Amino acid sequence: MKAEDYSRHLEERGVKPTATRLLVYRALAEHSHPMSLRELDDVLDTVDRSTIFRTLTLLLEHHLVHAIEGGAGMALYEACGGHDDCSLDDQHVHFFCTRCQRTFCFRSLHVPQLPMPEGFQATAVNFLVKGLCPDCATKG
Repeated sequence: MKAEDYSRHLEERGVKPTATRLLVYRALAEHSHPMSLRELDDVLDTVDRSTIFRTLTLLLEHHLVHAIEGGAGMALYEACGGHDDCSLDDQHVHFFCTRCQRTFCFRSLHVPQLPMPEGFQATAVNFLVKGLCPDCATKG
């Protein structure tokens, strides 16, 4: 995606595309795995952590990114796949390697539809599988 596409996407969702917002959104959109606040802080060394966190909060509110609960007990963030709001239909399975502590996206494996009891409305689903990634599994 080109820089102007990121800017336009933010504007379409009602978010003013400031330099910092574009940096955070682009970092998430261009990574193949969900990122923690710490990882974003490392990648965006010119932006302080509190500004990154405030930006993430704004992007979450406008459904440009979604958060998942990572296997290591911290929140991970990733850009929503399409140009529509993140919905339950867009959610995919994540895999957490218990040895190397990496989280992988299985974008082709969608979270199954869960029938909710009457009166309950699901707004988010976290589907996390834990185990060993191929690299760690071959190391014994």
